[in-house]
Amino acid sequence: MANDTTKNGYGVPSLDEDAKLAEYSSQLDALRRDGVAKILELNQEILTVKKNKLIDAATKNKIIADHKAQIEKAKQIAAQNASKDKELTKQAVDYANGVFAKYEKAVIAAENANIERFKADYAKQVQRINDEAVKKEAQIRTSYANKTSADAQAALKVDIDAHRYEVKSALFDAKNAFSTAVQRAKDAKNQAFIDHVQKNIALRNGKTTFSENFVMSVKDYVYKFKLSKFFLDNGLYLAILVFFIVCVILAPLSGSGNLLTLPNIFTILEQSSTRMFYALGVAALILQAGTDLSVGRMVALGAVTTGLILHPGMNIVTFFGMGPWDFSPIPMGVRVLLALVSSIILCVAFSAFAGFFTARFKMHPFISTLATQLIIYGLLFFGTSGTPVGSIDGDIKDLIGGRWILGILNGELVTFPKLIIPALVAIIVAWFIWNKTTFGKNMYAVGGNAEAASVSGISVFRTTMGVFIMAGIFYGCGSFLEAFKANASAGTGQGYELDAIAACVVGGISFNGGIGKIGGAVVGVIIFQGLTYCLTFLGIDTNLQFVFKGFIIIAAVALDSVKYLKKK
Repeated sequence: MANDTTKNGYGVPSLDEDAKLAEYSSQLDALRRDGVAKILELNQEILTVKKNKLIDAATKNKIIADHKAQIEKAKQIAAQNASKDKELTKQAVDYANGVFAKYEKAVIAAENANIERFKADYAKQVQRINDEAVKKEAQIRTSYANKTSADAQAALKVDIDAHRYEVKSALFDAKNAFSTAVQRAKDAKNQAFIDHVQKNIALRNGKTTFSENFVMSVKDYVYKFKLSKFFLDNGLYLAILVFFIVCVILAPLSGSGNLLTLPNIFTILEQSSTRMFYALGVAALILQAGTDLSVGRMVALGAVTTGLILHPGMNIVTFFGMGPWDFSPIPMGVRVLLALVSSIILCVAFSAFAGFFTARFKMHPFISTLATQLIIYGLLFFGTSGTPVGSIDGDIKDLIGGRWILGILNGELVTFPKLIIPALVAIIVAWFIWNKTTFGKNMYAVGGNAEAASVSGISVFRTTMGVFIMAGIFYGCGSFLEAFKANASAGTGQGYELDAIAACVVGGISFNGGIGKIGGAVVGVIIFQGLTYCLTFLGIDTNLQFVFKGFIIIAAVALDSVKYLKKK
């Protein structure tokens, strides 16, 4: 039976104070001691032995072999006890849930009562401070009633100001004490649920459930939620969402048709597909508190190269007097692979060139990538005289850059853009690198504080070079696909660097470095392309579209700066 007396002050035993639950825990510990618990302990010991440099290889092998033999025995015991363990665990968790239901109800009731009491006490304290302040100020003024000289009036002002400052300090202290007390009550309610989940996890020997994780994440969000922070973090997105809603409403009224259709959505995603590669590349540089002004020229470089290789028949473009070339005798599969590899190699080479000067000489990426931009720009325009390379072979263009026909929806042909697929692959690869690799963790560390990262053993040079090379790979893949959208020339990709940078900033990747997620860059690209498409759909002049983009960029950077200053 549960104890009637408690030490927690709520009149109901907590999970740690319940005798029957403690008995369940003891039974489970005993049941697992020679089985699953032993397996975990032996595996930990094996890892420790492997890392121990003071033990010779022969001794290590002997210890490990002995531990593995013990693990096999422990597995047999664990298998024998599995059904009993499962049954006892279910009973223990069910009982813990029952105990917690009563305990949580008592905690919430008690702490809510405390909060109401804190509010009442705070209101009385504020009233008392204000009443005393009025009386004291009246006394101060009375003491100077017969003193009319300038010096006396100056002294009166000094005394009044000092008194009012004391009142403000007293009110601030009272409010601070009230906020601390209320927060302590909220902490107690939140901690009760956390203790419950942790107890259930312990009873299940470290296993969690989806429902518990979901409820815990929701409660944690509500617990930490602050309206001011919410608007600071999401205000820009809410404003953009309102803008899109207005566009959806205005489109039919203006005679432009229905904006929110599946074909329109697919078109926005198709326009975002190649831009996604450039944003994924520059996002890592912004994470390093840098930028990349050469993105647009990289796009032209890779697209021109791809166009030259995949053009059917003899090219019309010469490069520094060399050519024209005819790659059509080469099998198409080889030509596609050659175009992709060539585009990546060229983009990586120029990106690594800029990265070397940034990593080696601490040059800001703004300068190194500006220099790279000018070099590529000059080489392309001088080498090709600005002549477009012409169209790509129709069959391969449709195979990679075409669309799949899905069918008819509401009397409208619906097709799925193939370029969305490589964009999705790129997003998955980038997410994996950022979140699941040591290199990704190093990126955040170097971006947050390069000196601290260096002291902790991270090579800032290698990480910086790796970021530039990774960006070059993304640029190369994106520029290869860009050639499938239009006839490439030295002017292809003009201004793409600004769109890519803006998309990352809108997506929450901070220019201050070390802050941001790959999902932010993805959302930023879709937002910008969606914005452009909506304005075009409504017939807004192209020049005015730059005004909308400018306001969004300045708002995003301003919000980022405010958040950064608050953290400092």
